[in-house]
Amino acid sequence: MIKNILVIRNDRFGEFLLNIPAFRALKESFPGSQLTLAVSFANKELAECIECADKVAIWDDDFKKNLRKQKFDLCVVLNPAKEAHWACFWAGIPKRVGYNKKWGILLTHKMQDNKNLGLKHEVECNLDLVGLIDARTVDKAIRLGRLPQHNKPEYSGAIAIHPFTSDSLKQWPVEKFQELIRRLAQDFGAKLIVVGREKDDRKEFDNLGKNVINLVNKTSLVELAQILRQSKLLISCDSGPMHLAAAVGTPVLALFRNDLAGKTARRWGPWGKGHMVIEKSRLEDIATEEIIEIINKKLIR
Repeated sequence: MIKNILVIRNDRFGEFLLNIPAFRALKESFPGSQLTLAVSFANKELAECIECADKVAIWDDDFKKNLRKQKFDLCVVLNPAKEAHWACFWAGIPKRVGYNKKWGILLTHKMQDNKNLGLKHEVECNLDLVGLIDARTVDKAIRLGRLPQHNKPEYSGAIAIHPFTSDSLKQWPVEKFQELIRRLAQDFGAKLIVVGREKDDRKEFDNLGKNVINLVNKTSLVELAQILRQSKLLISCDSGPMHLAAAVGTPVLALFRNDLAGKTARRWGPWGKGHMVIEKSRLEDIATEEIIEIINKKLIR
């Protein structure tokens, strides 16, 4: 009988959020079980906002050292890693689920990882993986049901802009983001918030208009989620904040490439209803006017 479940997902927060339906499937399919999420230190606070999680732990050396003592009946390794496969095998966890790579021989239930082909959305891939042990759910939404309330008038109804990505291949030029911000601020008088976390201070988003607030590197992930929940739209390339906005119910206008199978909106697009995607083989071919036209039709006029 499955009573104690461990799920490991310790990479970036955008990818982590797309596992929420898989977490829910495990919790619903094994009634009365305790679900522990093992995550990166950076994602712990955000993971604690997921309502189906009973416990959140940091996937570090101390946790791995004491894994055997916790007597898990089932573990699911959602981002394949040799250390995770070995740790779960060494701990004697009876059912071990994951992808058949990076010492996948140590798993009891495994499937091929062909996600790079971009045949389906990442959410569906994660559900397929837990489906190996017959975990299912009807509710496939990504949702942060325990996100604390946070209301600040200066953010309410704003358009949020996230002008960065972790992959240069998915980056709409920063200069075009600056142009877009100026246009929205000057031509429409829109309230704008620039968000994100970068290694640099990104001062190029200062002084773009009196209605523009630069919050780059000034929020935690939970604070960012709260701000996005108050916003009426997020404009972003493929990024973690794009998925975070979807998780708090805020519409997204996302900019994607459509020429690289593993990087298209089909696999990584904003999950759920009400979102908009512009896709082109060259991101620089997406014109500022295209975005303004969509905003003009959908939100402002």
